[in-house]
Amino acid sequence: MSEQTILRLAARGDGATATGAHVAGAAPGDVLLADGTIRRGPHHIDPACRHFGTCGGCQLQHIDDAALRDFVTDRVTHAAAGQGVQLDVVAPAHLSPPGARRRATLHGARVGGAVALGFHEGQSHKIVDMRECPVLAPELVALVGPLRRLLARRDGRVAVDIDLTVADQGVDVAIRGLTVEGLAQTEATLDFARDNGLARLSLDQGYGPESLWEPDAVTVSLSGVPVPLPPGAFLQATADGEAALVGAAVEWLAGAGVVADLFSGLGTFAFALAKAGARVLAAEVDRAAHLACKSAAGRSGLIVHTLHRDLFRNPLLPDELNRFGGVLLDPPRAGAKEQIGRIAASTVKRVVYVSCNPASWARDAAALVEAGYRLAGLRPVGQFRWTTHVELISLFVRD
Repeated sequence: MSEQTILRLAARGDGATATGAHVAGAAPGDVLLADGTIRRGPHHIDPACRHFGTCGGCQLQHIDDAALRDFVTDRVTHAAAGQGVQLDVVAPAHLSPPGARRRATLHGARVGGAVALGFHEGQSHKIVDMRECPVLAPELVALVGPLRRLLARRDGRVAVDIDLTVADQGVDVAIRGLTVEGLAQTEATLDFARDNGLARLSLDQGYGPESLWEPDAVTVSLSGVPVPLPPGAFLQATADGEAALVGAAVEWLAGAGVVADLFSGLGTFAFALAKAGARVLAAEVDRAAHLACKSAAGRSGLIVHTLHRDLFRNPLLPDELNRFGGVLLDPPRAGAKEQIGRIAASTVKRVVYVSCNPASWARDAAALVEAGYRLAGLRPVGQFRWTTHVELISLFVRD
């Protein structure tokens, strides 16, 4: 085999050559030698974390920011090309910096008498016992040791999932699979929450999350509006990534007047659009998120009307959509095929589509283009630094 240059990264992060060979751990510009080893190129760097290569949390710590930005952009542009969607202008990809991720799920288990706590290994249920993490916010990393010690004090089997979220009041911790029985265990758990200054500690002992410690009502500020944070509620992974998405949405929907925010969640976009002068309808199926948004809207004085509605089973119809100057939607990974069909049949002039899945976005984008929309703006966003997970925000317009 002759030498081959790594030209790009494939969707799963492997280096790809002109012949279609995929090479794990390679970076663009590397050279695949005849013996199967790699000669490093200009974009190949030393990983930032000792766990890289074992931990499944990151796949791309061996590439520099230029290559990472290209990868994030390519994931989106290739998805669009696969559906025949023409791209006129693609904004530079936004990359979240190290130490910015404000939410994560860790896994804990007793292994050989000790407790391991961290992310899973790649394609495995084995837990990498985390000793550092350059991706997570420092306040989340600081809790790994105390959480490990809390679990280690428990007798017998340990098997838990721990959701960590940075809230306005501190870190919100939700543990699934930890049972607290009796006064001693309860007091020890409360001492842990108090000693570590947690904003909230919730336990799911098989009946859903129950708050064990919450000195003050936990909120997360969205465009300066404090919104109640239900346990497990969706939140953009980084504050800077959220700002990039929100900034583009506000710019693209300026002057729309009345805007429908579909799959609105806690109101990430609704409050920003309302602050910019729009009257907003925020529609969401998750009841806890809907009520949190409704409560915050009532206190904010902003014009945000909330609607509890399953947009998969009961999408807004064309006649309903025709009342709006613009529509924003941020659906789950599966996309919003049914709702996109109704938008395509409406008279809405501007559609801002936020997505965490380039494949389902490209499918829906093709449907909008077929209905007469033009893709007028696109910005890739890499909130999950050093991973293959990509997000984007896009603007479709119709004359």
